[in-house]
Amino acid sequence: MARKCFFTGKGPMVGNNVSHANNKTKRRSLPNLRTLRIKLEDGTTAKVKVAASTLRTMKKRS
Repeated sequence: MARKCFFTGKGPMVGNNVSHANNKTKRRSLPNLRTLRIKLEDGTTAKVKVAASTLRTMKKRS
């Protein structure tokens, strides 16, 4: 499964590690994903990956 938030679509970002000597190497920063179980309308459950920042926002809005 992709490293992507189910609700917001937040995914990996690409940037550079920059050393003191100003050498640049590529790096990836991954989102802080959490696995949630969501109960669907038909009674079954599904696992979705949600970013921690999205969880905070969902708790704030509810």
